[in-house]
Amino acid sequence: MPSPSSEVQPFQSRAMLWAIAWPMAAELLLGIAVGLVGVALAARVSDAAAAAYGIGNTLFATFFIVFRIIGAGVSVVITQRLGAGDRAGADALARAGLGASLWLGVAVALVLAAGAGPLLQALGTPAEVQPLAAPYLRVLALALGLDALNALMGAVLRAHLHVRRALLISLATHALHLLACLPLMRGDGPLPALGLGGFALAMVISRVAAVALHRRGWREHLALVPRAADWWRLERGVLAPALHIGVPGAAENIAYRLAALVVTSVVAHLGTASLAAHAYAQQLGGLLILGSLSLGLAAEILVGHDVGAGRIDLARRRVRTSIRWGLLVSTLSALLLALLGPPAIGLFTQDEALVELAVTLLWIGVALEPGRAMNLVYVNALRAAGDVRWPVAVAALSMSIVMAGGAWLLGSVMGLGLAGVWIALVADEWLRGLAMAWRWHGGAWQERARRVVAPAAV
Repeated sequence: MPSPSSEVQPFQSRAMLWAIAWPMAAELLLGIAVGLVGVALAARVSDAAAAAYGIGNTLFATFFIVFRIIGAGVSVVITQRLGAGDRAGADALARAGLGASLWLGVAVALVLAAGAGPLLQALGTPAEVQPLAAPYLRVLALALGLDALNALMGAVLRAHLHVRRALLISLATHALHLLACLPLMRGDGPLPALGLGGFALAMVISRVAAVALHRRGWREHLALVPRAADWWRLERGVLAPALHIGVPGAAENIAYRLAALVVTSVVAHLGTASLAAHAYAQQLGGLLILGSLSLGLAAEILVGHDVGAGRIDLARRRVRTSIRWGLLVSTLSALLLALLGPPAIGLFTQDEALVELAVTLLWIGVALEPGRAMNLVYVNALRAAGDVRWPVAVAALSMSIVMAGGAWLLGSVMGLGLAGVWIALVADEWLRGLAMAWRWHGGAWQERARRVVAPAAV
């Protein structure tokens, strides 16, 4: 096992930030690419099918956030323990995360499968979309349960800095998904044409394979082989430090997804055309998050190691570098996508009104993305330092009032439609980004970081 000093040295280089960020960006890009393929295939069926795909994936993403209760907390605490040289503690936490993730995944999958119909109705899903979205969601629930394990196992690999192995697993998973979904959707040979259900079933198949690949990655890179009991046993005492980080962090993401559901409901009430345009712009807009999110996640991993080793000044410099690059990359990529908007949206639909509406959203995204980059980098750094409660409180307040309330006010009450909804999203991201920047530069996180270091020094 490497000594603590040998683990510290690589973090002194700024290049380490990019060495971790680029595989994570590539991994995120793979997921977005599969999403783009999915919405393109759905759009070939009809705009209603594309709308069903969009609203189904919104619900999937909302429920997936629950897994951050375990995954995000385990990742942060493992980075801190590795920074402090406590490999045994890191391994014990990884094992404990498996059982908790499995039980949580089963529970969430059952809720989504059983509640698919009522959830779609509660969101105001158009009548022509519901028959397509409900069966799609029920099959997605199976994949969701498996992703609880994949999220945890991938986070552990990244916390140990094996980001390239995590990328290769993601590449294999998504490749299998695409290879399986095309014949299942179209009904090639003896297979029945399952449409959206085929896309979801292929996802289930690929997630089963991903669990096996992650297990192999643990064995080869971490010398960590899960025991049978690790897959189902709940170790509350071992998980307690991770839950201290993960519960508030997940609460923030859950608040975001709940606000996003309100936004989706507002958009759904604007009609099928608005829902489809929203889905197209969101799928393409996902490309814009790659740079800022990967930099934020890389900063979280490195800051966690820095905090565990007591390198507070290095953590501060690390975040300063991340935010500069995040603002630059997000602004330029948003501008480029807006300029390429008409042909990009034209890949999904030939309806000129839909193309025009979606392109308008992409231009609004030029104002949105720098605020989102600031928010993602700072909030991940605060979480890595153990400062989680204040960011959650501020974020929940902004998302409920500015994001959800603003979308309803501007989009429905004031009659600005889909553009009004997206203006509310811009205001929310900038408000949260500036608030997190104030918190970080105010230095309140440093006291919490020093309390993390203190036990390791005893």
